[in-house]
Amino acid sequence: MNHYSYDQLHTFSKKIFLAMGCSESHATTAADTLLSADMRGVDSHGVARLSGYVRLWEKKRINAKPNIRVVHESPSTAVVDGDGGLGLVVAPFAMQVAIEKAEKAGTGWVAVRNSNHYGIAGYHAMQALAHDMIGMSMTNASPLVAPTFSKERLLGTNPIAVAIPADEEPPFVGDFATTTAANGKLEILQRKGEPAPNGWIQDKEGNTTTNAYGVKEGGALRPLGGDRQNGSHKGYILGSIVDIFSAVLSGANYGPWAPPFVSFIDPVSDPVGEGLGHFFGAMRIDAFRPASEFKQHMDQWIRRFRGSAPIESNQQVLIPGDPERAFEKERSEKGIPLLEPVEKDLRALGMRFEVEF
Repeated sequence: MNHYSYDQLHTFSKKIFLAMGCSESHATTAADTLLSADMRGVDSHGVARLSGYVRLWEKKRINAKPNIRVVHESPSTAVVDGDGGLGLVVAPFAMQVAIEKAEKAGTGWVAVRNSNHYGIAGYHAMQALAHDMIGMSMTNASPLVAPTFSKERLLGTNPIAVAIPADEEPPFVGDFATTTAANGKLEILQRKGEPAPNGWIQDKEGNTTTNAYGVKEGGALRPLGGDRQNGSHKGYILGSIVDIFSAVLSGANYGPWAPPFVSFIDPVSDPVGEGLGHFFGAMRIDAFRPASEFKQHMDQWIRRFRGSAPIESNQQVLIPGDPERAFEKERSEKGIPLLEPVEKDLRALGMRFEVEF
């Protein structure tokens, strides 16, 4: 695979967003959000998805010039209407509202409607860290997931992210889908021509399959756990909570009404809300105990867990956020690797918009 610098891919992405009609500030924010995924090793949600946003814009399902605004609020809560804008821009706006609420009230909670795919959940949760706050981020998504015992696709991969600051240690950053694997991981397997691990997917009859195209052929992703015996009901519950917090609470579309990310599938004709939904939280640590005291104890927590006895002598117990930090370090030095199909896709995008790749 060829490697590209962060600056090169960021500049290219920003120019594509500008070509779509985004403002300078929105294009910069969108590129920041998008490239954070590539830097943290979440290749399924980075520049590989850029053409997907363009196709949604072409279908007039993304508003490049949204009027993002607070439409309802209390001292510690708010509802943000994204006006159909890029989730890559709507989400940072809403997370900032949550942080501002927390600065005044101790905690801030923001539900979002009328948005689109917002990139990686962890990026938004991490915005709270610089403010000595705990950040939370979640979103509903295209209905590709079957509830336990069901053949129907009713939920999205519905990720949850929580970012918690420490003192001398790096922060705890948990960022995970509520499915056994995110759909983007299937896209990577499809590009590589590799099968899916057992338990990720079920076919249209509900049977386990390792066919990486199983979802495209009428099957579904499975909730975290894979099947009932291995705890899929818990993944189903987590995904449901995300759907309710993100969409039922905000007035966005929920469950099978959530609009699909792919442009070749039209949204349902009987929507129950507006666009996709997100949910954000910010909690000021000193609303609970002194921040310095808390962060020192977080250091102790992290060191104790990371220092626990591994099963294999050549293993190390990881803290949530460790793998992503390792990717950031490596990619800052060596660049971001792109699969050949992604390179080809970006080149075609550049030719179309007359932007050099």
